[in-house]
Amino acid sequence: MDRKISLYLVPTPIGNRADITLRALDVLKSVDVVLAEDTRTSGALLAHYGISRPLQAFHIHNEHRAVEKLIERMAAGEQFALVSDAGTPGIADPGFLLVRECRKAGLNVECLPGPTALIPALVQSGFPCDRFVFEGFLPHKKGKQTTLKRLAEEDRTVVVYESPHRLIKTLEDLQLHLGADRVISVSRELTKIHEETVTGTVPKVLAHFQGKDVKGEIVIVIDGKKEH
Repeated sequence: MDRKISLYLVPTPIGNRADITLRALDVLKSVDVVLAEDTRTSGALLAHYGISRPLQAFHIHNEHRAVEKLIERMAAGEQFALVSDAGTPGIADPGFLLVRECRKAGLNVECLPGPTALIPALVQSGFPCDRFVFEGFLPHKKGKQTTLKRLAEEDRTVVVYESPHRLIKTLEDLQLHLGADRVISVSRELTKIHEETVTGTVPKVLAHFQGKDVKGEIVIVIDGKKEH
């Protein structure tokens, strides 16, 4: 392993453990420490592949406190891998702050290619993929309606993440701002046994999910506004 790389960003499966790459496994076996959003989740993944490396928690609640010491350790020669619970670190998950500080300190960072939920959901929606906007998670309360109003005017395909317990409310808000004719695609449980993608007008998709116990992380893809 190249010791000149101080930090590897290692994508992990978003559901199906077979989606991890051979290179990701090699990196996880070789680094000094694995920084994990949840050490229990990442520990189970490492154990599944017979990897035994020190794990250290690195998440939204401690990243600001942890960064300075991590930079010092990297500068001293230690090599780290950063993983999130699922997908690519930094995409709606911790990672940005650490990468920025590594760059400021002149430390080399390398991001491996691998799983992320937004690309499969986007591609299988059938909406244009040549130009798209990724908004991450919508604001919970303050600013949500303003954001949706802006996105309703977007002519590019829009991708957002949502949690199961907020899905219905978000679909209702989308119906309000997008109207009854705009087409969306909702994917959940991507790569898992109960994977589901529902595509249609906002009222149709809303009706599909109403009254159901929805599980799994959600990706909503919105077809861009068309010129009439």
